[in-house]
Amino acid sequence: MIAEKTDEFFMREALKEARKAFDKGEVPVGAVVVCKGRIIARAHNLTETLTDVTAHAEMQAFTAAADYLGGKYLSECTLYVSLEPCVMCAGASYWTQLGRLVFGARDGKRGYSTKGPSFLHPKTKVAAGLLEKESSRLISDFFKQKRE
Repeated sequence: MIAEKTDEFFMREALKEARKAFDKGEVPVGAVVVCKGRIIARAHNLTETLTDVTAHAEMQAFTAAADYLGGKYLSECTLYVSLEPCVMCAGASYWTQLGRLVFGARDGKRGYSTKGPSFLHPKTKVAAGLLEKESSRLISDFFKQKRE
């Protein structure tokens, strides 16, 4: 029998993506989209690489997941992301009708929750703080390195 993969397993996959961003000099945010127990999209921040302020990990993951599924709705999917989505990404998740959002570190400055939960689709379930320490450490290490 194959063991069912856990939220922690998928968040660790999102953190792998965040490390890829870190290595590229991008703000280290990583995301994976899971549907029916399978990762259907992987992404990390590419705003510097693409010179595109909208190239957040979540936006890249939504595009890849919609392409994989052949449709724009992700109501049966879970987005795992290492950092709380910003308002733009939360708004995009609303339009995808995302089924579930799981994120690591809170973003007290730019996270959607600083503006209110209404940015998410009313049916989206949220789990916050999964592997928060690892996610926060990666972000703080990145900005510490930038200041040196």
